Amino acid sequence: MDDRQRRAWAALGIGPAWLLRDPSARAEADGVASGEAEATPTSGPLSEPTTEPISEPISEPISESPMVIARSPGPGVRRDTAIAGLSWPALSEAVSGCRACGLCEGRRNTVFGTGPNPARWMLVGEAPGQQEDLSGEPFVGAAGQLLDQMLRAIGVDRAGETFIANVLKCRPPGNRDPRPEEVACCEPYLLRQVELLQPRLIVVMGRFAAQSLLRTDATVGSLRGRVHAWRAGDREVPLVVTYHPAYLLRNLPDKAKAWADLRLARRTFDALG
Repeated sequence: MDDRQRRAWAALGIGPAWLLRDPSARAEADGVASGEAEATPTSGPLSEPTTEPISEPISEPISESPMVIARSPGPGVRRDTAIAGLSWPALSEAVSGCRACGLCEGRRNTVFGTGPNPARWMLVGEAPGQQEDLSGEPFVGAAGQLLDQMLRAIGVDRAGETFIANVLKCRPPGNRDPRPEEVACCEPYLLRQVELLQPRLIVVMGRFAAQSLLRTDATVGSLRGRVHAWRAGDREVPLVVTYHPAYLLRNLPDKAKAWADLRLARRTFDALG
């Protein structure tokens, strides 16, 4: 473990390094309760990702169980035939000039998203905040710094392999909650982004993003801990739900749950081969 990774884990409040146990460590822990076993720090290597099917979702503290695939019923995000045919440059231009809802009246900048195209990972948040509206980029400021630490903790390069976007491309006034009609206007842009980026895995951060993509009114707490199979066009993409970094800054105890979600995402990605 290098110093950068150690600092990243410390920022998440998960120090010392809570690593996946290797087979020998698991054998030694037979008969120990899962919570006690998980609380034992180790400096050993990460174990190999698990790929076997299971019948129960991940629970806290996260165990060495394989992943549940939860296939959500119903259609994907809302389609728009005009947007569905746009190229990447045309899509970016359409978002920049969008006036489909009232959010366009108060924005400084639209926030299309940043990252490579294609992208191995895609992270989806809820809506731009004040700093994002000023810069035109997602997840800047304190929430963005925490997100950087979260990604580094699981060995993911934000700039090199992760595209980050929001469900809404414009900032709601006063950072209020997104309204259904605003989400309906922006969702076709997000779906087209997913289709063009072809990410191998999507991590959804926050209640509104999770409810929008999964077509549910369930809480983040009830949606996290398992892998959802989300359809984008003719592709089925693994999707993991976790808490929004801005929420974690206000609710520090839930950082441990977010860490479990990140480990689930990492194992799921690695199991894809």
